[in-house]
Amino acid sequence: MPTLRLILLWHQHQPFYKDLVTGEYRLPWVRLHGLKDYYGMVKLLDEFPNVHQNFNLVPSLITQIQDYVAGTAQDPFLNVAAKPAKDLTQKEQHFALQYLFQANPANVIGRYPRYWELRERFREHGYSAEKAGKYFEPRDFTDLQVLSQIAWFDEFFLDDKDVAELIKKERNYSLEDQKFVIARERELLGKVLPAYADAAKKGSIEISATPFYHPILPLVCDTSAGAASSPGLSLPQNRFRHPEDAREQLVRALDLHEQVFGERPQGVWPSEGSVSEETLAIAHSLGIKWMATDEGVLGRSTGVFFARDGNGRLPTHLAERLYDIHRYENGQTAMHMVFRDHTISDLIGFVYSGMDPGDAAGHLLRNIKEAAQPVLAQGRDAVVSVILDGENAWEYYPKSGREFLRRFYDALQREGGLEAVTVSEAIARHRNFSPLKSLVPGSWINANFNVWIGAPEDNRAWDYLHHAREFYAQHAAHASEAQRKLAFEEILIAEGSDWNWWYGPEHHSANDRDFDELYRKHLSNIYQALGATPPDYLSQPITAGEVRPAFTPQTAYIHPRITGDKIRYFEWMGAAIFTADQRAGSMHGKQFLLDSVHAGIDSAFVYGRLDFAGPLPEMDFDVVVNLESWASGEARPRRTLRLDAKVEDRKLAGWKVEGLEESASASSSKGEENAKAALVRNFEFRLPMSWLLAAPGSAASPQTATDHKPGAAATVPANRLRLRVSLWHNRLPVDALPVEGWIELQLLSEAELTSGM
Repeated sequence: MPTLRLILLWHQHQPFYKDLVTGEYRLPWVRLHGLKDYYGMVKLLDEFPNVHQNFNLVPSLITQIQDYVAGTAQDPFLNVAAKPAKDLTQKEQHFALQYLFQANPANVIGRYPRYWELRERFREHGYSAEKAGKYFEPRDFTDLQVLSQIAWFDEFFLDDKDVAELIKKERNYSLEDQKFVIARERELLGKVLPAYADAAKKGSIEISATPFYHPILPLVCDTSAGAASSPGLSLPQNRFRHPEDAREQLVRALDLHEQVFGERPQGVWPSEGSVSEETLAIAHSLGIKWMATDEGVLGRSTGVFFARDGNGRLPTHLAERLYDIHRYENGQTAMHMVFRDHTISDLIGFVYSGMDPGDAAGHLLRNIKEAAQPVLAQGRDAVVSVILDGENAWEYYPKSGREFLRRFYDALQREGGLEAVTVSEAIARHRNFSPLKSLVPGSWINANFNVWIGAPEDNRAWDYLHHAREFYAQHAAHASEAQRKLAFEEILIAEGSDWNWWYGPEHHSANDRDFDELYRKHLSNIYQALGATPPDYLSQPITAGEVRPAFTPQTAYIHPRITGDKIRYFEWMGAAIFTADQRAGSMHGKQFLLDSVHAGIDSAFVYGRLDFAGPLPEMDFDVVVNLESWASGEARPRRTLRLDAKVEDRKLAGWKVEGLEESASASSSKGEENAKAALVRNFEFRLPMSWLLAAPGSAASPQTATDHKPGAAATVPANRLRLRVSLWHNRLPVDALPVEGWIELQLLSEAELTSGM
């Protein structure tokens, strides 16, 4: 009798949230999902010894769990949850309100009435931490701190007597309750990895790997693969081609798995199911026996489309092709391949959460059997592969989907002629593998890479990575071993897929800004590790977003004295003003050092004033002002200048302007009469507009705009300026205004400016 073999593979993944330079975690999801999903998903199989499964554990997740268990993880989210409510600063209170409600409202928050009550209070004030914070007392914050952690506890952990007693209390939690919850978290996280090791040792699961930091391997090997799967796709300006990095990501993953679980993985679920012939060759050379991806890649590689009927069923010839194990052979490369049933996998991820658990489990089993029936009817064994995310889906199920899974697993082990197996077991028992001679590069999403490359934001991210990788190649040889190691680690982290998942039009979340800032921080760390200053562009967001801070355009010429000593209101009246919005995208640990920028022109100069959010920072820092001049109809700026002012011991130690000519620059040491910078309470500067090849007013003489560019007197002068200011510490940007975009100044005559033209 033919056999139906079911391959269930759960992909457990979190990106690398840790900043290697500061040691701080920028988001808490490793810890929270470690408490909620990872342990219970594998522990549940103790009740169903005949249901064998596959778990894909991403190394970047494993190492972060180890960090938490060791007690070395610096998690600001955990720190805020652990701090006594009466000691929380106003910023920490706002942070708690902003982040501790980031959970599924119905199934996570709504499970605890007091947690829901607090969320409703937050919602009633427009989800504004500043507005709602006035209505939260210390006891409210304590309840929020305790319940926001318990809400993520795994179902198995909720059965513990002391945890159950705490839940029964419902509200009015004490500081001792708070300390208990925080201490228990580390203890529970310590159970996760041993549970997987034990299950693998017993043979109930197979643990597969993913490249270490979850990169899209085909694109790391060659970004041209993006156009191979989507002809005509817009690609980055610079081709990124580093198959040696792809190999390193795989080697590190296999080594870590062997170290943690005592056995080298036989198989790989490549990040996002992304495959290409080049990546298969690398995997084969490392001893990998099998890889998995989506049915769409199989369809494109064999020239078919897996079209289903109204009941979601494939015709016999397509079912025979999909519900099989394939053997890819090309030259020296050989690899067993399994292809996920996209439809059935998505039912678990997106549909069954809204159904009665028993009905959903029955529907899933019938779906699997009916899907395989055309193959079984031919007297052939059928292999159905169901592969999906093993963590995020469960927030949408009541009680983390445990009743659904229990009913489904119970039905599986009772069903005759059906085996729930590991991939290696399926390969060992299979006969007559389907040959596969070529493979079109693609991922599990539309059999292409368009989520991660092609959109302007995606391509900009790849270009920035290219520049950082090239900088490493050029300078690593002159650095110490420790510097090289740190810089290369940051390169591998920046190659991860998660950053580009949030760039482009496809995906958005409440943490878009967090991911963007962390990606650029990893890139900045590459330069810093090698003793260099990161490029200015890494201080500006890659992601497009609404510019929320307040901006008032210039309304009159200004002629302020540059002293930096005190704010002289009337001297700056009429200047353009850009005010920071410290609410937008703020995160714990983010320093808001800059409050506002005033900028304006007169007939000869451009002026700027930077006001700090408080007293001058005690650390040494640089103030960097980037300026550009633009002329109508030109695609590039007429001139770009960079004013760099160095502050030591809270005093201006010197400044310089770069970009005037290839061989010249202006600085405080040259005693420039027209240019000036000063810092006492605030930072102020003045620069000749001629340095920017600019002059205000339509009647301005071209010669006025070209004093520093001989032979270009006939050039139309620039008619607008734009500038941005950033604060740097240890060669890394710590704050900027604007955070996104530029401050623009129209180069109008005084009469035009005053009249509002």
